[in-house]
Amino acid sequence: MTELTGGCLCGAIRWKTTGDPLWQAHCHCTSCRRATASPFTSFIGMRKTDVTWTGTLATFASSPGVSRGFCGTCGTQVHFESDRWPEETHLYAASLDNPALYRPTAHVNWAEHVDWADLHDGLPKYPSMGGLSPPDPDAP
Repeated sequence: MTELTGGCLCGAIRWKTTGDPLWQAHCHCTSCRRATASPFTSFIGMRKTDVTWTGTLATFASSPGVSRGFCGTCGTQVHFESDRWPEETHLYAASLDNPALYRPTAHVNWAEHVDWADLHDGLPKYPSMGGLSPPDPDAP
């Protein structure tokens, strides 16, 4: 187990993990792209009970059953939670203090990726959520 730590741009929100990640992946869904204003975002799936927080999170219900946590001062997004995975919180890998600790294993929601994000990292590309459907055989 490696302790992971991270937080927001201004330092008002901090997080720390005590367990191993459940998974690590890049998400290409439209909702994540719009929320982060980037071609995709990267997550670390953790058990909620393995994450401790300092500071007060603001939240935004981006769709039914989905909550995105962010710093109310600087706006940095720090987690995603969904009724689909009630025991998990998905931490934004970009908020890690040491980004070198991030180890993605897949791309998810590849069916929604932007064409100009030409990625050839050798990771499997799942059309929807990883593990729920086979990798896209036509993915570069």
